[in-house]
Amino acid sequence: MNTLILSIETATTNCSVSLSKNGKPIVLKEDYDNGYSHAERLHVYIDDVLKEAKVDAKDLDAIAISKGPGSYTGLRIGVSAVKGLCYALDKPLISVSTLEALAHQVKCKEGVIVAMLDARRMEVYSAIFDSNYNQIRDTEAQILDEHAFADYLEKGKVYFIGNGVEKTKTLINHPNAIFIEDKLPSANEMSLLAYNKYKKSDTEDVAYFEPYYLKDFVALKPKPKN
Repeated sequence: MNTLILSIETATTNCSVSLSKNGKPIVLKEDYDNGYSHAERLHVYIDDVLKEAKVDAKDLDAIAISKGPGSYTGLRIGVSAVKGLCYALDKPLISVSTLEALAHQVKCKEGVIVAMLDARRMEVYSAIFDSNYNQIRDTEAQILDEHAFADYLEKGKVYFIGNGVEKTKTLINHPNAIFIEDKLPSANEMSLLAYNKYKKSDTEDVAYFEPYYLKDFVALKPKPKN
């Protein structure tokens, strides 16, 4: 029996939608470069992916969402869309850690993977995984400095991935640091993670599910007009 899961990733500027069969992506549509315009593009991408796969939405087995951390607005848009689909289609909702999915873009035999997303100023949201993608340090909002991740760097290779890499590169100069640039979370890597959760019936309560913001949202005050 084939399991069809629609996965949606909106935690960063990448608006990403994939359809997978038994954990393997069969159609992927995403766009790194249009900023936070998920509200305009997300439902179009969902329709395009289903049409390309010749799959009717009612035939989906589940819908997965990248739960965060990440952009407050992006996460809200993604979660709202998925909740609406789950209600309308009566499908289970699966949540996938944004940083865990991001870490799966790195293929390494040893060392650790630091998945990191840009936050304000010199702050990042980060989590650390071993080469088998087991999380070995909790997700944190951390302030970067030249000593960040020093314990891991002294022990072996450290692969940094995500849009937090750019600011990290300016601070950390270590022979064990490997910076993987221009990568963002994608629905592509969500496919297998969502499928594994589906097989265990590890789903969310659609009514009460909220994104994992990590920090409370703080609205910036508008700049005074001259």
